[in-house]
Amino acid sequence: MAPQTVVLITGAGRGIGKSLAAAYLLQPDHIVIGTVRDPKAPQAEELKSLPAGSGSRILLVGIENTSLTDPKSAVESIEVAGVDHIDIVIANSGVSIGAGPLETADPKAFVDSFNINVLSSVVLFQAVNKLLTKSSAPKWVTVSSRGGSTAAPLPWYSYAAAYCMSKASLNWFSQTLHVSNASLTAFAIHPGFVLTDMGIAAATGAGIDLPVTKGEESAKNIIDLISSATRETLSGKFIDVDTREEIPW
Repeated sequence: MAPQTVVLITGAGRGIGKSLAAAYLLQPDHIVIGTVRDPKAPQAEELKSLPAGSGSRILLVGIENTSLTDPKSAVESIEVAGVDHIDIVIANSGVSIGAGPLETADPKAFVDSFNINVLSSVVLFQAVNKLLTKSSAPKWVTVSSRGGSTAAPLPWYSYAAAYCMSKASLNWFSQTLHVSNASLTAFAIHPGFVLTDMGIAAATGAGIDLPVTKGEESAKNIIDLISSATRETLSGKFIDVDTREEIPW
């Protein structure tokens, strides 16, 4: 029996996360762990019905991104299900809230964005690290955004200031994982401007054209990048998955 690759994807119930879960599940000998808010919700049932490759299966665990305890409970559930390691973590879940002119942005949106987009990843890493260290080649992938680059901002980023500032913090976290964990391949990605609910809302709010990249295409590009990633080639970097360009922090 071939060794199974274990992939944990946060926010697997919709958007890019769902596309990633579906694509990984089609590959043979994979255990796909998807985090969802409610494992009994219709979104979760839809994930459970996704087609699977030979020797592959999906395992859903409940994580609400504002919870400081859900990740630990999720890891306990994973271990009870017989999973003793994790090879890849894709920290994908996030929100964009409080969009509007910076001059009138709601301060609470900045706090909520930080808690959901940044702190949830910190708590997740603390919970899953013991299983990551049991992998022979562990990888942590932070789904960030060009909006988090402080070196190359665009004028319309100010419309989504809370989102972009939280992604900048998330980038710091991703770099720190690389620096402080010598055996971990950790890098951040910009998944492209993708035709998801968040992408459509962002385009509409900013008054720009709708994204043309579909979730399935973005997932393929992300998976291709992860599969070839090593600590020497990508760890500690910020990469555009469409162009393979290294984005300045």
